[in-house]
Formats: sequence, C-alpha cells, structure tokens
Amino acid sequence: MDIFTLIKELGFPIASALIGGFFMFLTLKYIMDGVIGQVKSLRGIVGSLDNRVKTMNHDMVRMDTTMCVVLGIRPDLNRISRADGKEDARRD
Repeated sequence: MDIFTLIKELGFPIASALIGGFFMFLTLKYIMDGVIGQVKSLRGIVGSLDNRVKTMNHDMVRMDTTMCVVLGIRPDLNRISRADGKEDARRD
C-alpha cells in the first residue's frame, strides 16, 4: 500500500499515528531483545553462584563433622540431617 494512498483514505493525523505506532513497536522490540539477552546471561550467572553456594555448604558440613570427630565434640545432627539427601553440586 502506498503511503499517499494511506494518507488519502485515512487522513493525515490517523496515518501519522499509525506510522508513529509502528516505529514505537520497532523501538520497543529492539530494547526488549537487548533486555532478554541480558536476563539470560544473568540467569546463567545466578545459576553458577547457586552451584557454588551448594558446594560450599556441602564442604562446610563435611569439615564441621570432621572437626567434631577429631576434637571429640558431638556433631550438630540437625545440620547434618538438613544436608542429608542433597546432592553435591560439584561436577568433578
């Protein structure tokens, strides 16, 4: 459809509003594509940080239990039971 035919049929204000709306749509689409890319990268970073926290928690429970056995102290069974059944997050 020719732009002049559009202006002739709808009138200049409506045609300019449609064209302006189209450019707004393109601008918002461009911005949202950039935001979605950043959200995906942040999701990966948060996932790796969660993995590190799980690994550190597992290591802390293991070291705490080892130190309690070495020093002859009764280990914290509640802490051990909370960590029981959870998989170690390390990939080695």
